[in-house]
Amino acid sequence: MPFTVVSVSDNSDSRVQSPRPGTPEPSSRQGRRNAQPDAQLLDDDGTISEKLEACLKHIFTKYCVPASPSSDHIGHSLLTPPEGAYLTQQGLDAWARDTNGAPFSQETKDELIEFLDVTVDGGLTLKGFMQIYQLQTENDEEETWRDLSCHGFDRSLTLVSTRREDELDQSPATREPTSSRTVDALSSCMFFMSGAMAYSAEFPILYVGSTSRANNF
Repeated sequence: MPFTVVSVSDNSDSRVQSPRPGTPEPSSRQGRRNAQPDAQLLDDDGTISEKLEACLKHIFTKYCVPASPSSDHIGHSLLTPPEGAYLTQQGLDAWARDTNGAPFSQETKDELIEFLDVTVDGGLTLKGFMQIYQLQTENDEEETWRDLSCHGFDRSLTLVSTRREDELDQSPATREPTSSRTVDALSSCMFFMSGAMAYSAEFPILYVGSTSRANNF
């Protein structure tokens, strides 16, 4: 899921535009291009929408510790993580494999720990998970749609299938690993975070981040 961050402003006109001609684009803004107006990835103010937030919480809960009491439930109801949940190294690898086909490199994991919200032991928190998708979506929402599809969500942000059902219908030989997309995405994410931190330190009053909803977790 690659993206190149070009701005930290919510109202910037320099956001990267999706080159995919098949993408429905009723709006020129990344994260607001879905043909279904009530199922956008980002709100009007550029933060993660409530519907996307619910989807991401569901995905996060499948891999977090402590496990949610309902995490073994089979069905289409959305999961919610318990208070203080985070992804261990094993959970992070499992999420990466299920989303992209391969775990992250150690270098990428080290960058996650350095720049995103993590526990004292280096576990990726829900806030850090949301930060990844905030940055990705506002720069290339199609990658977020692909990730959501991998976990059973359709373009209305409705859970239509479970990963277990998908794996029963699809043999491993037909699954294409796309780990390079994730590495590219997180490298860009780390570049953005380091640049934003330096900018906010120099101009603390002028700097306004674009991850306000992600920062509320």
